[in-house]
Amino acid sequence: MSHKDHELENLVIPSNPEEDDPTAAERKKDHIELAFRSQVEIAALDDRFYYEPLLAAHPKTAESSSFEFLGKTLKAPLWVSSMTGGTKMARTINHNLARACADFGMGMGLGSCRSLLFGDETLPDFDVRAIMGDGLPLFANLGIAQVEQLVERKEIFRIPILLDKLKADGLIIHVNPFQEWLQPEGDHLNHPPIVTIEAILDALDIPIIVKEVGQGMGYKSLEALLRLPLAAIDFAANGGTNFAKLELARSSELERDAYARLANIGHSATEMVDMCNRLVDELGNQRKCSEIIISGGIRHFLDGYYLTEKCTLSSIYGQASQFLKYARGDYETLRQYVDTQIRGLQLSKTFLSLKP
Repeated sequence: MSHKDHELENLVIPSNPEEDDPTAAERKKDHIELAFRSQVEIAALDDRFYYEPLLAAHPKTAESSSFEFLGKTLKAPLWVSSMTGGTKMARTINHNLARACADFGMGMGLGSCRSLLFGDETLPDFDVRAIMGDGLPLFANLGIAQVEQLVERKEIFRIPILLDKLKADGLIIHVNPFQEWLQPEGDHLNHPPIVTIEAILDALDIPIIVKEVGQGMGYKSLEALLRLPLAAIDFAANGGTNFAKLELARSSELERDAYARLANIGHSATEMVDMCNRLVDELGNQRKCSEIIISGGIRHFLDGYYLTEKCTLSSIYGQASQFLKYARGDYETLRQYVDTQIRGLQLSKTFLSLKP
């Protein structure tokens, strides 16, 4: 036998890769068919991040880093922003959302609890503490007009009773002068909201969060709130559900024509983060609020990751309409949505960093 024949006899023929992976042929066929549809235009590139694919392995799906926020321990930097109450679907929505909070370690703000100030008829719609457990933050919610009325009537005592009914950790006060003005049934304010908020802080020793309702807040309003010992500020920036616009849809044609442009006034979450960062530097030790819920137009985990990383104060991000979209039916749909968001956050933290 020649040397060449001996080499041929001992030659190991590599196996067909497609025999080892029965999906290979179909997968390659898919790749060819999808390649042209998967082109990304330069204009569509997200220019907020550096993508660093070489410096880390994939995150473990079970990985989660706990952190303190609102005096309790969260596992995910997501907040279920105040949504609904007193409607036919409210119980299903709130109970599904509370279950998601328990499963993923998120905090929750309830929708307006006004109906519970003077009765318990709608309590089953809001009663979610047993579902969430005691270890996660749960906040009740009242509008600034209702709080102002309680102050004027010397009925502030109703707020601690409300929190006790719900076993809530504190109160969200939503500030909505445009919405109240445009709402056919709206209440007009007799005092600047900041005066009412200060009165509640002086009268009650409870955690208070202040939020807007979809148009955000300007520089001077943010400054005034950062000077107060609030548990947190919730941006509710322009870009999410805009309640001024929502109320206009219920108004007459004449009022819609007159006030429509008001709905386009406001501040984005990105602008509010920038303003907040500036104010942190300017206020120094005059600042008494240290936690931020970034909400308003946060539709994707990339938005949430970018803004919470950019904010110099301790922050999480809130969603309302995105949660609502998946919370109205079976729980499994909502669970899958939240799971994709959290896994997307883990992927972002592993491979993305913010551009300066």
